[in-house]
Amino acid sequence: MIPDDVVEEVRARADIVGVIGEFVQLKKAGKEFRGLSPFKQEKTPSFYVIPAKAFFHDFSSGESGDVFSFLMKHQGMSFTDAVKYVGARSGVDVREVSGRGRDDPWRPYYEASAYANSFFQERLRESEGGEAARAYLEGRGIDGEAAERFGLGYAPDEWGAFREAASVHGLDEGMLLELGLLKKSEKGGDPYDAFRNRIVFPIESVAGRVLAFGGRLLGEAGRGSPKYLNSPESPIFSKGEVLYGLSWARNHIRRDASALVVEGFMDVVSLAAVEIRNVVAPLGTALTTMHARTLKRYTTQVRLLFDSDPAGLRATFRAADTLLGQGLHASVVTLPDGEDPDSVARAGGAEAVRGFVAQAVDVLDRKIAMLEERGWFDSIEKTRRALDRLLPTLRAARDPRLRDIYLTRVAERTGVRRETLVEEMRMASAPPRRSRAAPLRRRPAPRFHGLGEERTLLLVLIKDRDWIDKVVERIGPSDLEDGDYRVIFEELIADPELDTLPEGTPPETVRRFEQLMADPETLTSPEEVFGDAVGRIEGNRIDRRLTANAEELRRAGPEEQGRLVRDKQELMKERQALPVDWRRSGRMLSAIGRIPQEGEDGK
Repeated sequence: MIPDDVVEEVRARADIVGVIGEFVQLKKAGKEFRGLSPFKQEKTPSFYVIPAKAFFHDFSSGESGDVFSFLMKHQGMSFTDAVKYVGARSGVDVREVSGRGRDDPWRPYYEASAYANSFFQERLRESEGGEAARAYLEGRGIDGEAAERFGLGYAPDEWGAFREAASVHGLDEGMLLELGLLKKSEKGGDPYDAFRNRIVFPIESVAGRVLAFGGRLLGEAGRGSPKYLNSPESPIFSKGEVLYGLSWARNHIRRDASALVVEGFMDVVSLAAVEIRNVVAPLGTALTTMHARTLKRYTTQVRLLFDSDPAGLRATFRAADTLLGQGLHASVVTLPDGEDPDSVARAGGAEAVRGFVAQAVDVLDRKIAMLEERGWFDSIEKTRRALDRLLPTLRAARDPRLRDIYLTRVAERTGVRRETLVEEMRMASAPPRRSRAAPLRRRPAPRFHGLGEERTLLLVLIKDRDWIDKVVERIGPSDLEDGDYRVIFEELIADPELDTLPEGTPPETVRRFEQLMADPETLTSPEEVFGDAVGRIEGNRIDRRLTANAEELRRAGPEEQGRLVRDKQELMKERQALPVDWRRSGRMLSAIGRIPQEGEDGK
């Protein structure tokens, strides 16, 4: 026998149009594919394949079913042979196992989620309380067909409606609490409904099983009531592994040879309502490596359509680097200021959306264009700092051909030799090492009596993540001299919500990060501390550049001396323009609130 999870994976990954198309000549007809019946002689096509629902129907013979059913009925295959046949064409290794399979231990959880889904859908369709929800969806361009396609529902504005209905069906309250459908009262009373007065979006596995829910509040969000609420992780749900809408979009992604990734539920549903069908979204989290691996099953081309505000751009570039790291090609779709996918779809329909998607640019080109707009290539020092923003994308690219194109593009724009870029990539991605044979160059004595500017800056960034947006405008990872702190700084820029370092990070770096995370100190004047720390790091950077400049001047011939003198003058101006006297010591100590004791980890 073939395990159920393998069967479900094959079914989920199957391209039903491609498999049936091996035996029946199909032509696209709107949302479906049509051909002559393979079961009866006919002259007028009455055989339909519906990819959105992953099944076929033959009106002339009455035959219908999924991809396995077709092979069994048309080719006379057994169920096992049909699964193997489809698996071979879908990249799934199908192996049989002997003996009786054990029951799925999580079946009650799936059944409870399925019941909750039907409860919410019924409340949307039939209840008087669902009128406001239906009106809201219609106002957003979501008609009944689109709502049904995605299984949208409505959670009544009551504390115990779902709990009471679930109890009638004998569903275990402990399990419902685990699934996040119920919550415990802090006052010790009875559990209550987690989703109330919300449009409910069922979150499905690729195979179509309901795993969890997202809820969009109707009306204004009040205190303690977030606009969007997602189920917590549970035995059957991990948000870092599931993409919303993929169960419906996967075959469209295959046929379009690309995926469109947006930020949330409503964007997916709004685009699907205007027949943009290859759309998915992460679930309230950054795009993960698992998300990228999942997308790679269906395509190598991914277009990112996030908001264009600073947070959206940060999420865009972080997602793009994740995709590049898995060998996918990432491009960026840019909308006008103030617009999002939902608003564009409602105002201009599919044609407007496709117009912007057609203008998507490669993520590296988008980064370069933004840096150009902001004048980051106007001077040598700015260009050097611009490289700090481009190097993560260069390093992320795993496709060797794409990486080669990226290197050429950056070398041409910055004037930095390819060999230098390759070395920068190697050095920046290499873990910090401590070797007796090749010890790290020791830094100058700390200027903060044990509390170094690099550690101080990281402490500020960790305690208040809002500073991360500000710091990247002034310094980059290469400005930090300490190898461990450089790694931590780069990870914080890539993921402002970081609470653990990625697997493979050297233990010493992890230890120092954990010390920073656990530091109990309160920064009484974070703005002053931040300014001082960044100013000192900038000053150190300029000092290093001046030292290198002096060495080059000493060895340079007459033809090079003019350029080096101009570089020195520019560096001197930058140092004079620093907002703090970065050589002073002691000012930061009063803002920190303590002086570290001897033996503490501080630089």
